[in-house]
Amino acid sequence: MKYLLRRWVAAIPVLIGVSLIAFALSVLSPGDPAVEALSQSGVREPTEQEAAAMREQLGLNAPYAVQYGRWLANAVQGDLGTSYMTKEPVSAELLRRLPVTLSVSLMAVLFAAGIGIPLGILMALRKNSVIDHAGRAIGLLFLSIPGFWLAILLITLLSEKLQLLPTSGYGTWRHIVMPAIVLAAGTGAVLMRLTRAALLEVWGQHYIVTAKAKGLHDVRIMLRHGLRNALIPIVTVLGTYFGAILGGSVIVEVIFALPGIGRFAVEGIYRRDYPVIQGYVVFTGLVYILFNLLVDLSYIVIHPQMRLGARMR
Repeated sequence: MKYLLRRWVAAIPVLIGVSLIAFALSVLSPGDPAVEALSQSGVREPTEQEAAAMREQLGLNAPYAVQYGRWLANAVQGDLGTSYMTKEPVSAELLRRLPVTLSVSLMAVLFAAGIGIPLGILMALRKNSVIDHAGRAIGLLFLSIPGFWLAILLITLLSEKLQLLPTSGYGTWRHIVMPAIVLAAGTGAVLMRLTRAALLEVWGQHYIVTAKAKGLHDVRIMLRHGLRNALIPIVTVLGTYFGAILGGSVIVEVIFALPGIGRFAVEGIYRRDYPVIQGYVVFTGLVYILFNLLVDLSYIVIHPQMRLGARMR
């Protein structure tokens, strides 16, 4: 419990920094938020009197410190403002779109872990073999492919040529397969190479040598003894990766026309919808910090020595 409390306290300065960045976006961005709010209908340009009245209504005439304090107090209560585009609360819109981004992120993590880790284990078991060399080459290839190019390639092949999957939209699991593959490609390659390196590093430890001396098969030793002791870097990559794509799958959501939070943020940027941009930055920052905290807590489960150390401090 003390360890968890310390981690939350350490995250507070980071959250404050994220909130400052989010608030600064509305201050430093070009244009007048009041004019932008009045111009969303696109019917006519607002008059100066209307803009002045809107600035007063939005509290933009107050000093920046006062504006930040009000905005932060509302954000702490879950109120991230009202979107100029939809006239709906930003927090409600983010929560409405979150299941789309969450489903893509979960499938991407499953693809990355389900392919990268087993291939990494196989490469470690067949070190310097043809399989090992081929796996490293494939991993380097997928690390080098830009995400948008892979997305276009998959659409051309799986949708246009083979007609196996829909090109865009959201409705069934088939709509998120290609976006998940695009998101998982690079990280799957990283996990493959990382798993191989981590397993080879522990392969010469004393407990592995002892297990070999007992006559246990290499595969059993690798899975039962080696993998658990090599999990920390793997879990770190998976946890931070999931937190990152949950808030950073912008390009994929735009290419595949997914109504997730990333596309919502892009629409807000195009229309200079400052509450949307601010809410997106705060939300993604909070998600990333939360998953980093979960990764830290997972270390205690993986290695009991860390749990003991945490109690002793």
